[in-house]
Amino acid sequence: MAEKVVIGNAELWHGDCREVLPLLPRFDAVITDPPYGIGSWSATGGNSISKQEADETNGWDVAVPDAVLRDAIQCGGVCVVWGGNYLMGVLGGCRAPLVWDKAIRGMHFADGEMAWTSFDWGTLRILNFPLGSGDTKNRKCHPTQKPIRVMSWSLEQAKLKTGMTVLDPFMGSGSTGVACMQIGLAFTGIERERKYFDIACERIARAQAQGTLLLPEPPRQCVQDVLL
Repeated sequence: MAEKVVIGNAELWHGDCREVLPLLPRFDAVITDPPYGIGSWSATGGNSISKQEADETNGWDVAVPDAVLRDAIQCGGVCVVWGGNYLMGVLGGCRAPLVWDKAIRGMHFADGEMAWTSFDWGTLRILNFPLGSGDTKNRKCHPTQKPIRVMSWSLEQAKLKTGMTVLDPFMGSGSTGVACMQIGLAFTGIERERKYFDIACERIARAQAQGTLLLPEPPRQCVQDVLL
């Protein structure tokens, strides 16, 4: 069973992308940050999370099945997939990777992150943006949440224009969707975890309201689709 919520030009699905993807049209782009499945989370590993949060994260932070990831990127004309260095075996080679330099060295967190792209133009590009700055500073609502600036930069590098359509099949707390709202792109997101789906709805509704100077649209008063 999957639920669809419509907020302005954003269509958000709560459900498994294996169920939802076959129902969707083709998009101008797929911009996403899927689970990497690179190891176990703990409350003592330097992540600054509680034991309960670590247990919850270990429940969903497993590598996306190869077939699902391939199906997802085939939905878009251009694609940006963060965690690309872990996924080269599935995605193949990459002419123009993106790199987020977190401006840290030798800490528990990686010094930076790499995104695989399907771009047939350009070359490697680097964004220097310190970890913990911007919207994620002291207020992350998802353990692996990308700053909105990083996702906005991803959209810029994909050369997307106002009115184009973007899919994020592993939406998390909705950073890609918020970035899309800020530059006038139509967004579709899929998220399996109810907690993060609800957070994404709230963040995207707030981003739309800020863009139109209106009160946020109540995200729960929307269309619900049940898939059998």
